[in-house]
Amino acid sequence: MKTPDTRQFYDLAEALCPLVRNGGGTFIVNDRCDVAAVVGADGIHLGQEDLPLADARAILGPGKLIGISTHNLAQATEAEAGGADYIGFGPVFPTATKENPDPVVGVAGLREVRAKVRIPIVAIGGINAGNIGEVKSAGADCCAVVSAVLSAPDPQAAISELVKSIERAK
Repeated sequence: MKTPDTRQFYDLAEALCPLVRNGGGTFIVNDRCDVAAVVGADGIHLGQEDLPLADARAILGPGKLIGISTHNLAQATEAEAGGADYIGFGPVFPTATKENPDPVVGVAGLREVRAKVRIPIVAIGGINAGNIGEVKSAGADCCAVVSAVLSAPDPQAAISELVKSIERAK
């Protein structure tokens, strides 16, 4: 959710946090450190234009996860040096989920970042069952997948196919 008003965002986060936790998940709020702190989220994911990592850490404290979206090696190493717990890296492939996506980094860009950073990498952007094995082999610790599931006629089948592709890549 990139455009909701604060109250709408808060209400949704407050409702989702216990559901995610009760399901055994980790609840990460996107962009909004204030909302993450108030609802007791497990962490925050920040973009390059969001609150600086040090300020987010001051608000949330040392026990919360902070991830940073990165799009090149310099941003990735800066996030790690600044204390990020993980980075999002991409877009690995062309994607239609963002209005103005950053330039495609490709699998080679992912490999370059993997060779330089030690924190977990969440690859994102254009990932599907046909290329997720290549992404994992290039060093992604995990992958964020949006269109491959949400645009599929059968999302459950799409998820199953993604899992099979990941298992084949191991």
